[in-house]
Amino acid sequence: MEILRAVRVGDIVSGTITQVGRPHGAAVRLDGRLSLASADIGPLDVSWCRLPDGVIQVGRRVTAEVIDVDEERGRIGLSLAATENPELWAFLKGLRPGEVLSGKVAEVQRFGVFVALDDGPPHPVYPGVGFISIPQLSWRHFDEVSEVVEVGQRVTCSVLCFDTTHGEARLSLRALQPDPFQRFADAAREGQEFCGTVTKLVPFGVFVRVVEGIEGLVPLDELVSMPVETPEQVVQVGDRVKVTIISLDRDARRLLLSRKKAGSDPLSP
Repeated sequence: MEILRAVRVGDIVSGTITQVGRPHGAAVRLDGRLSLASADIGPLDVSWCRLPDGVIQVGRRVTAEVIDVDEERGRIGLSLAATENPELWAFLKGLRPGEVLSGKVAEVQRFGVFVALDDGPPHPVYPGVGFISIPQLSWRHFDEVSEVVEVGQRVTCSVLCFDTTHGEARLSLRALQPDPFQRFADAAREGQEFCGTVTKLVPFGVFVRVVEGIEGLVPLDELVSMPVETPEQVVQVGDRVKVTIISLDRDARRLLLSRKKAGSDPLSP
């Protein structure tokens, strides 16, 4: 559509809400020549701090930022959250993957950690603009977040992306730490044997810690030569076993092991 060539991502536009969809998206008739194009606000682009029902209503005038221009479909995607929090939006939009940010741990939850950044404005709802998900906290296995960080601790993290859904800077603490798996892979080779400890039983096999911080999977059919239905028939958590590397994938950080190829029975602790 010719008219879409006049609009760019980042432009600020105004219009009127003509339809409220489900769940909570909205169609917008833009002002002027852009009224010929289809425009909408996605359900995740309405607001970071208010319920959608209180923000989008048919007939309401809105000012929003263009976040997507789809010439093929003749559609303009809009964000109300951008104009509702312009200072925070501008800060987050200016971040680049790999950029290093520092701050203080503001809150620890079971699903991740909020970080109050040294730079940038505060978040209108959350205790910090930065957020670290559980997998991005550390390369090593841990059971509780408190084993890695605690409230008030200063952290330095790498930026992963701008989460437009929640208005957060998604961060990684582990990205600035050496990956122990890659160091292990530098010296390991297929066929190499280890004496390890069974750490977890799953329906499809068992996990064995071969060195500190490195665990591999022994598939069920690699536990013993004879068929078994469950790993409990062969080993228990805490057992010491001999295993052999049968596959090592650096990119996926995946280590496959075999107990039957090592020809071992559980060893005494």
